[in-house]
Amino acid sequence: MEIIRYSEEWKEKWDKFVLQSNNGTIFHLQKFLDYHTPGKFRFDHLIFLEKGNILAVLPGRIKEGVFESPIGASYGSIVTKDIKFAKALEVIDALLDYSRANGISELVLTAPPMVYEKHPNQNLDFAMLWRDFSYKLHYISSAIKLDKNIEIIERFDPTIRRNIRKTIKDFNLKVEVNNRYDEFYPILIENKSRHNVKPTHSYEDLLKLKELLPDALKLFMVYHDGNPIGGSLMFYVNPTCALCFYNMLKYEYAEYKPIQRVMYEVVKDATERGYSYVDIGVSQDTKAENPMTPSMHLIEFKEKFDAKTIMRNTLYKKL
Repeated sequence: MEIIRYSEEWKEKWDKFVLQSNNGTIFHLQKFLDYHTPGKFRFDHLIFLEKGNILAVLPGRIKEGVFESPIGASYGSIVTKDIKFAKALEVIDALLDYSRANGISELVLTAPPMVYEKHPNQNLDFAMLWRDFSYKLHYISSAIKLDKNIEIIERFDPTIRRNIRKTIKDFNLKVEVNNRYDEFYPILIENKSRHNVKPTHSYEDLLKLKELLPDALKLFMVYHDGNPIGGSLMFYVNPTCALCFYNMLKYEYAEYKPIQRVMYEVVKDATERGYSYVDIGVSQDTKAENPMTPSMHLIEFKEKFDAKTIMRNTLYKKL
């Protein structure tokens, strides 16, 4: 096995491999990373080759001797097909050999949660732990397991059920799937500013992502008497998982429960389209000093939609 640096001529093969992999997501695609302004990041992606064929890919960047993955995306780490444990161990050993030979002194890798995998398989995690990686950070996230045989609304908290049914009977309220990012984004900015944070993406970023990956983004908007009052932007990260990346609402219209209605719509839609999970995102207290601090009210809100805890883990090794 050999490891080489990614170059542009590998782009098509890289993306094809990610799409056919067991644990790859849109965040691992070169096409996704293309939304960044040229020069914003200097990437040092790695390709693991066996007999000239791609066995694994690792997006990321080397900075001051630290290889970090992801850079410029939500999730990174090593992408493989559904390989056996012995092969996973070979991949990790090759990465460690490459790192030592190329002046990399630390590895920081954050993979998607296991529910994103086509076939749940923790062989890479165990191989890393066996080679003395350790956990550096955990975030708490929440995901709803989907089942076409169960009416999704029946799994929600009774109050949530009543509120959703009330919105369905309200003829002044409607939900649309459209591309009105111009209506969505200003409200998102207002919502984020209440917590002294900004959205991960700029308005222009979202338009570029929609252009690059038109089938991977879907915008649900909620209107009351024609006014935009809420919405959800979904990222369909791979055939297994749909990620609710942003929710927003106009607080003066909170009484109409736009978030509860749009959550129902996105979960229903993902179920009908054959996804296995809807990830509704991490729940950290962004004002706390410890980045792991859970946001209790946010977690409890998500649990009302029958969401269960999944973890976003970062593995680390100092060489």
